[in-house]
Amino acid sequence: MAFDEGRFGLKMWLRRRWCPKGFRPPWIVEDHYEWLWVYAAVEPQTGRALFLFLPSMQAGCLQIFLDQLRETWPHQRIGVVLDNAPSHRCGQIHWPDGLVPLSLPPYSPELNPAEPIFRLLHQRLANRIFETLDELREALTSCLEAFWELPQILVQLTSYP
Repeated sequence: MAFDEGRFGLKMWLRRRWCPKGFRPPWIVEDHYEWLWVYAAVEPQTGRALFLFLPSMQAGCLQIFLDQLRETWPHQRIGVVLDNAPSHRCGQIHWPDGLVPLSLPPYSPELNPAEPIFRLLHQRLANRIFETLDELREALTSCLEAFWELPQILVQLTSYP
């Protein structure tokens, strides 16, 4: 399974916008420094996935995610493709039986099949202001619902040709 996590916060992402020629659209910016992390594990061949909202990228949150991954697929041996984030390399992680870590080379996000998921989520949430983390979580959940309804989207995002 391809694994990654992404940070989403109340500080908005600005992207290009269409507007009439000669008109400069106003940018309404709210800078709040609160965020949450979306943890994702996706099976590129089938689109089966697990997503969790967690408060940080520390080892304890990764442990919660790995335990939930084991509970979701209890009878399968699963290779988990990881990047080299500090929380992935620390000695505090206890890998549940049947989950095998597979590390990517350093500084190679292009090799992680889960990266495009977070690029798409950031695009869908661009130029929007969220007042609270709950509003952001609701918007993320509505984006993720498309993946649950049509796993083929995840297959297209995570599979290499």
